[in-house]
Amino acid sequence: MTLALSLENFRILLQDTFTFPGGGILTTLILLLTITVSAIAGYYVALTILKGIAWAVEWTDTDWDDDLINEKFRRALSQLSPAVIVAWMLPRCFDEYNFLASTINILTSFYIIAVSCRALNTLVDNLFEAFAKRDRLSTYAIKGIFQMTKLIIIGIGIIIALSLLVGKTPVAILTTLGASAAILMLVFKDTVLGLVASIQLTANSMVRKGDWIKADKHKANGEVIDISLTTVKIKNWDNSVTTVPPYSLVSDSFQNYQAMRDDHARRVMRPIFVDASSVRFLNEEELGILREKGWLKGIDEKDADMMVNLRLFRNYLENFLEERPEVRTDMTFMVRQLDPTPSGLPLEIYFYTSETRWKPFEHIQSDIFDHIYAVVGFFGIKIFQTPAGTDLQHLRIDK
Repeated sequence: MTLALSLENFRILLQDTFTFPGGGILTTLILLLTITVSAIAGYYVALTILKGIAWAVEWTDTDWDDDLINEKFRRALSQLSPAVIVAWMLPRCFDEYNFLASTINILTSFYIIAVSCRALNTLVDNLFEAFAKRDRLSTYAIKGIFQMTKLIIIGIGIIIALSLLVGKTPVAILTTLGASAAILMLVFKDTVLGLVASIQLTANSMVRKGDWIKADKHKANGEVIDISLTTVKIKNWDNSVTTVPPYSLVSDSFQNYQAMRDDHARRVMRPIFVDASSVRFLNEEELGILREKGWLKGIDEKDADMMVNLRLFRNYLENFLEERPEVRTDMTFMVRQLDPTPSGLPLEIYFYTSETRWKPFEHIQSDIFDHIYAVVGFFGIKIFQTPAGTDLQHLRIDK
C-alpha cells in the first residue's frame, strides 16, 4: 500500500513538473522507465537471495536439495519478482484510463501465472532428474507421472487465467468444463489411460527402464529404453525401436525377463532326438569302456535293468551337468524323456546357467551340447535325423 501511494505521489509530482505540452506522455515514459528499472533490480535482488540459499543448501548432508534448487530453478523463480513488481506498479500508470488499466492488469496477471507455472514445472523437472540420477529409483516408470503433474500445473494456470479473463471464479470455470467432461475424456483418452497405466506399472513393478521384455502382440522383443506418459519405447535386438502404449502393457500379457537377470539364472530347455531303434542293453565290453572312463557314477551295476544305454546316458548327463561350474546346481536340472514322436524319442536337457548375457550364454549352451553329441556314440545311441542326400546314396533298389 505504501509503495502504491509513493508511486501515485511520484506520478502527480511528475505531472506538476512537466506542465508543457506532451508532459503527460513524458511523465508516462519516466514512470515506465522507473518500473522497468525496478523490475530488473528486483530480479537480481531475488537471484542474489536465492544464490545465498543455494550456498547454504550445499552445506547440508543430503543431495536432494542440491538437485532441486539448482541454477535453472533459481532463475525461473527469480523471474517471479519482476512479474509481481510490474503487475503491481504498471496498472497505476494508467489509472485514469479504466479500460486500459484493466487490460494491463489482466496481462500482468497472465505474466505472473505464466512465470509461476514455469517455476513449478522447472521444480518438477528437477525432481524427475534427481530420480533419474539415482540407480535405485531411475528404473521406475515415473516419467509419465511427472509429465502428468506438469500438465496439471499448466491446466490450473489456464483455468486461473480464464477466470481472470471472463471475470468468473475458477470454480465456475471448472463447473463449465465439467459439463464437457465427456468431450475432454475423448480428447485426452490416451493421456488419462497412460497416467493410470504408469501408476499401475510402477506400483506393481511390472516393467522398468532397462528391463528386457517381450510383447508378442506388438512384435517387440528387447530392452525398455524409455517410459513416458503416452509411450513405452522398446529397443529390439535387431536395433529397431517399437513404440507401445503403456496401457497395452497393462491390458495385454507380456514377458519380463528382468527377474532372470536379477537371479543370475537363465534356463536351457532343449531336446535331442534319439533313434528309438538304438535303445538297448549294453554288453560287458561296452560297460567296461564306460566303467574305465568313470561314466557309470551313481549306477548300481547289480541291477540289470540299469544297464539300458539310454538310462546310463541320462545318468551320465546329469552327473556331467552337476560338475559344470556354469550350471546352477541349486536350481532344477535334469535329463528327462518326453513322449515319442515321428522324429524320434525326445531326450530333454533342462538346467539353468549362472550366465545371463546373450553371447556367453549361447557359448555355454553350445559347449554342453557339443559334448553331448560327441559322447552319445559311446553309449551305443544314435541321434535321429531326417535322411539327407548322402544317406539316400546308400540305399539300393532291388530289381
